[in-house]
Amino acid sequence: MSNNNQSTESSEDQSTMLAGSTWMTAGSIFSRILGAIYIIPWSIWFADKYFRANAIYVQGYNVYATLLIIAIAGIPSAIAKQVAHYNALNEYGIGVKLYKRGLSLSITIGIICAGVFYYCAPFLDNDDANVIPVMHSLAWAIMIIPSMSITRGFFQGYQDMAPSAISQFGEQVVRVAYMLVTAYIIMQVMHGNWVTAVSQSTFAAFVGAVAGFAILGWYYMRRHHYYRSLVINSNHKMKVPTMELYHEIIQQSIPFIILGAGTSIFQLIDQYTFFRAMHKFTDYSSIEVNDLYAIFAGNAGKLIMITISLSTSIAITVVPLLSKSYTRHDKAETRQQITSALILFEFVMLPSSLGMAAVAGPLNRLFYGVGHQVIAANVLSFYSLIAITFGLFAIVSAMMQGISQNKRAVKYFFVGTLVKVILQVPFIKFFGTFGPMITSGIGFIVTSGLILHSMNKQFGINYDQIAKATNGILLCSVLVYVEALVTVTLSNRYLAPLMNIDGRVGSFVVTMIAVIIAGLTYVYCVFKSHLADYVLGNNMSDSIRAKLRIKA
Repeated sequence: MSNNNQSTESSEDQSTMLAGSTWMTAGSIFSRILGAIYIIPWSIWFADKYFRANAIYVQGYNVYATLLIIAIAGIPSAIAKQVAHYNALNEYGIGVKLYKRGLSLSITIGIICAGVFYYCAPFLDNDDANVIPVMHSLAWAIMIIPSMSITRGFFQGYQDMAPSAISQFGEQVVRVAYMLVTAYIIMQVMHGNWVTAVSQSTFAAFVGAVAGFAILGWYYMRRHHYYRSLVINSNHKMKVPTMELYHEIIQQSIPFIILGAGTSIFQLIDQYTFFRAMHKFTDYSSIEVNDLYAIFAGNAGKLIMITISLSTSIAITVVPLLSKSYTRHDKAETRQQITSALILFEFVMLPSSLGMAAVAGPLNRLFYGVGHQVIAANVLSFYSLIAITFGLFAIVSAMMQGISQNKRAVKYFFVGTLVKVILQVPFIKFFGTFGPMITSGIGFIVTSGLILHSMNKQFGINYDQIAKATNGILLCSVLVYVEALVTVTLSNRYLAPLMNIDGRVGSFVVTMIAVIIAGLTYVYCVFKSHLADYVLGNNMSDSIRAKLRIKA
């Protein structure tokens, strides 16, 4: 009977992971797509100033993203983990108290970090004075986003992902709307200064954050009575003093700072080495180096974040679930959670990355026009593959946090970072624009490999199950890549007499044809081969197969 209960609970946890990942993935994907689509009109309105505008936008945002993670201090993920921990012990009151204490802490830290960012901007501008007003405008967002993020962490501790996903999307809608309106007015109506327009585009982060926080507040008020009933019916056996709660939040959050900032730290290394190394080893002018930086760090970086957000969404869902099974000392369940999460990661990340690599040419022209189109398409195609290592790092580092081994994960991240730093300049010398991407991939592979080795020693990861799923997923993903590439090639050939395939409309048509055909191929492949069963379960997969009339 006990085994049946454990099996049922394991199935429920897997369903919770899938449902949570669905919400977070949907919210994250829509937000990322919206965050990429805005670039089409934005680049048109900036005209010949676009690459310079994008370069200072990215430089300001990279520093902002790192400082924002410090301002948030890893508290959202730490809160989600600890709330899930106390909820599993039926001590809901402590989880609520933890959230309230964390909220006051995040408000204080947000104000301090915003002030530091604002006044230190002249020292962080990378010898480009145009970056300073961009950083000043971003400082405002740092004040409010920590409080918004900790509220998301509270919801995630209950495995309630809908508020986070919807607020994330609402935040992005308002942010993009403000960006486009101000960019159009300044650049097209007033014919104003392009740096001022970029500064207003980055100030949009604050405007969007206010909207996102308002949505979370509405959800919290709707669920207030539910949380209150859980607190009333708790065990009330544990007493945790306020100072101990603060200590618990800070102790849990510090490793989250470093691991959560992993991608941003690597991007900062790129930002503060790329310009100097390229000037030293090449004859490119400052404008040319700026353009190349904008191509890989800005243009390609925005698009690959769409696929990386898939794994990040999974990672957010994994933390509280792993914490729950780890708190119960259920080694078998912890092992299964790790295995399921890795398969789910591959299921969505591999076809997404290979698919983007295949349509890199028309996709790049769709978003960024025909400027530097050959190098830009090659960079995007290559970066799409490297993005797999970014996503893997996101999910395995989240797993280590879920099993309370943050310090070990941080140590492994430092090893990966050291590898990147050592290789960075030599790889820029020999591989140019591709150098920083290669070193990032190597750094994340080293870190992820060390983490997986550690987890395997402790829990015995079911590599046989993962390998069996991986072989099938990889085969289907390669099929997606080949089919998308062939579709792009044929579309370019046969649509050329009918439309301008180098224009945005033509590129959109080519991209959509390739995506639809490749997407349908992947769906058929994973259901026909039963790969979908690993993720959706037998019952749901059988039901979908029947509806799609795919014979098992």
